[in-house]
Amino acid sequence: MPDQPSHEFLHVPEHPSGIGLVLTHGAGSDHRAQILVTVANAFCDAGVRVVRCDLAFRRKLYSGPPTPAKSPADRAVLRDAVLAMRQSVAGPVWLSGHSYGGRQATMLAAEEPGLVDGLLLFSYPLHPPGQPHRPRTEHFPSLTTRAIFVHGTKDDFGTPDEMQSALALVPSNPQLLIVERAGHDLKKGKFDMHPVVSAITS
Repeated sequence: MPDQPSHEFLHVPEHPSGIGLVLTHGAGSDHRAQILVTVANAFCDAGVRVVRCDLAFRRKLYSGPPTPAKSPADRAVLRDAVLAMRQSVAGPVWLSGHSYGGRQATMLAAEEPGLVDGLLLFSYPLHPPGQPHRPRTEHFPSLTTRAIFVHGTKDDFGTPDEMQSALALVPSNPQLLIVERAGHDLKKGKFDMHPVVSAITS
């Protein structure tokens, strides 16, 4: 199936469950990242309609790399993708992202409670590597959406213990799924996806 349009890819399940998933990438990649492909295929096989989409900076809707001042444009892309998914499925819509994409997903959900039914965050970038004194958690107390965080034990953007402490700030009682011996790329998705998929589909 070709990309339609070039900045996104739609996975249509053979046996739809009615669940939709909007999936986006980190700051150094795009919707074609291997981890996104692997995750999307796993969910599609379970009946979930999935769209992998590029953020605004990959669509060249603004120049240069992502910055806090420009990130609202990235969240606007996610909002539009969620609203489009709402028109395509009858059931819950989840918003998911890897690293920077996951951070923008949580920020959007904190800004607009009720926009999505759940969040699935892969390798949330809790802080810059080697700088735990700079946590990216300002919006966590406003995050009331159900959330599942998937994190590797060797992620240099935050240890599992640091993640567990940070998630105590989130009022929705988020779930933390640990991937042993995985770094920030989560083995490019080459780990047991069954617990992640079942957390959303069961």
